[in-house]
Amino acid sequence: MMIAYVVTPPAVPMIRADWLFCTASVETWNDALVEPLGTVTSAGTVAAAVLSLDSATTVPPVGAADGDAAWIHGGSPTLGFLKFGADGPFNGFYHSVAGTALADAGFMFGLLAIGVSLTLGIFSRLGTVAGVVMYVMMWTVVMPPANNPITDDHVIGAAAVLVLGLFGAGRYLGLGHWWEKRELVQKYPVLK
Repeated sequence: MMIAYVVTPPAVPMIRADWLFCTASVETWNDALVEPLGTVTSAGTVAAAVLSLDSATTVPPVGAADGDAAWIHGGSPTLGFLKFGADGPFNGFYHSVAGTALADAGFMFGLLAIGVSLTLGIFSRLGTVAGVVMYVMMWTVVMPPANNPITDDHVIGAAAVLVLGLFGAGRYLGLGHWWEKRELVQKYPVLK
């Protein structure tokens, strides 16, 4: 009969997501219980080596919203993607703006404005155009896509934003119906 023994393997990072609070963390496991082939347990004989993770420490992943790399702590939301993700015909341009204050502020406030406009249904036409432009620009960063010669998640995202704008989602679930009745919006329909 073989006896199980405890070893200390190298730290194994594991990503765990908490969907309720929209957070993620990286857990580093320190100890493992190794049971070799042929070990008899209460469940039967081990047919292959078993690795049971024993204890863990939790640290936020690099780049997490509440981590040290967050924008509010001086991190850059554009540096990694534009510097290391740009591999296409526009990589020179994207490398030159990666991590600049203008690119970071434009990206973050652009996301905020697009999200608020599409969610509330106010300025949803402008939000739709801005959202599609932003997704297409992100697509040009990774051009050509690694897994498909034509499309990737940015093209799908642009199409989704376009569908939200064309069907006026904010009109039914937001303030769009009220917004469209304003005199200024009726005078300038682009503000719908």
